[in-house]
Amino acid sequence: MNIPAKPWTKKHLPKRILAIRLQAMGDTVITLPYLQQLRNNLPNSVQIDLLTRVETEPIPRNLVLFNKIYSIAGKRNLKVQLFFTLLLLPKLILRQYDVIIDLQNNILSKLVRKILRPAAWSEFDRYTPISAGERTRCTIEAVGLGKNKSTNKFQLKSNLGAKDILIKYGWDGKKDLVVLNPAGVSETRNWPIIYYADFAQLWLKDFPQTQFIVTGLPFIALKAEWLKKQLGHNLISIVGNINVAEAFSILQYAKFVLSEDSGLMHMAWVSGIPTFALFGSTRSDWSRPLGEHTDFFDSSDLECGNCMQGICKWGDTRCLTRYTPEIVFESAKKLIRKVQIISS
Repeated sequence: MNIPAKPWTKKHLPKRILAIRLQAMGDTVITLPYLQQLRNNLPNSVQIDLLTRVETEPIPRNLVLFNKIYSIAGKRNLKVQLFFTLLLLPKLILRQYDVIIDLQNNILSKLVRKILRPAAWSEFDRYTPISAGERTRCTIEAVGLGKNKSTNKFQLKSNLGAKDILIKYGWDGKKDLVVLNPAGVSETRNWPIIYYADFAQLWLKDFPQTQFIVTGLPFIALKAEWLKKQLGHNLISIVGNINVAEAFSILQYAKFVLSEDSGLMHMAWVSGIPTFALFGSTRSDWSRPLGEHTDFFDSSDLECGNCMQGICKWGDTRCLTRYTPEIVFESAKKLIRKVQIISS
């Protein structure tokens, strides 16, 4: 992997570092374990700031990690983003950054770097077919401030009342919490909803002291309602009732997460929670969760796999439907046992 970079070569440490990530929530979350490790490796005298988007700032803003967070509006409209970036530039110029770690590598991030003219910089590799986490790690290392790795030990500024929220919506405060996340954005990323109910029933037979959680954006509300009818008091639905920072705090109480490819899946594995991911059309080589506490099924072994299409050309999303609840449950148990062995 070739990371474009101008490494830091001065004998003294830099005073200020700016990390840039302007993509979706999941992509931003992926950078956090590596930026946290960078923070851990440097003295507090070195300030680390983040430039991101308004939609993706809530989780980073609740972490004791960054000195300053700047965010641009404009959602996914590049022209509007450019306008707000230009408005923000005077503040960034005044910060006098010594190092810029460009974890986005697009027109806007390049513009910011070239105008700020840092002494050292590195640029994210967008295309090499390896995980985004590994590419993030390499980008941070390429700037010349030492080795980097992932850490899942974050300090939250506030837990945002996560436990109270869980109890409000039905947690008894004692049972283990397992997250079910049927939140893939297209049909080719969706495991059948009936499979989730069957998986939950299998889980309850082996682990009866469990309650399940479904949380996320309103677009999965109908799925959450259906699961609630099937599982009754065994399922807590918080769909549409919390923000993304609260969802991240709530995840810290989970014992296990079963998820389609989504931002919540990335929020889970970067937190060190045992996470099993279900990839349909998505390229798992780019998006897979990392670490001994994760596992996944994907479509890479199929001729039509990794198609990245929103609609299955066969009409049956066979890349996911072939993984039955029984298969996923047995794999989930193996992952749980492995994590227990590692932790003991």
